[in-house]
Amino acid sequence: MDWLPLLSTLAGAAIGIGATLIADRNRWKHEDVKEALRLRLDIYTQYTTTVKTLGETLRTLAEREYPSDGERALALREAFRDSGMGTASERMWLIAPEPVVKASNSVFHCLRRICDGYVDGSAVSSPEDRARWEARGKAAARMRKLMREDLGVGPLAERHSPLPDDYDDPAGQ
Repeated sequence: MDWLPLLSTLAGAAIGIGATLIADRNRWKHEDVKEALRLRLDIYTQYTTTVKTLGETLRTLAEREYPSDGERALALREAFRDSGMGTASERMWLIAPEPVVKASNSVFHCLRRICDGYVDGSAVSSPEDRARWEARGKAAARMRKLMREDLGVGPLAERHSPLPDDYDDPAGQ
């Protein structure tokens, strides 16, 4: 009996099965990477949206008139707590890579300082307020840059949000 055709058939089958297993493994890895990327995109979108909404809410609440400083403080603190910022921040801490977590935490603390400034009586567009908003803008730009790098997206050519001075200058919008 000639064993050569049988051995070559077995070898071919083994190579075919091995190649199929390797291809399936690579496909699985690729899908896993894509799913992780989709998850981070969802988390980053939630976080940046929460940051933007909370900032607008704090500014709006700070511009309102209140019967007392205590009521103003309560409204601002409730807005911060109810914004979903805590949940969005925890999701970042669980999923994002360390540089993005640090950058997002910096934005969180900038918003906390803005809120605390308004609670302490800072007026909207005061020099202290402008400095806090400028720090938040820089921190947010850095955070978005790191998020885009993590997602494999190129850098932006222009700013997403106006700087605090742009709010008072219609030409800057």
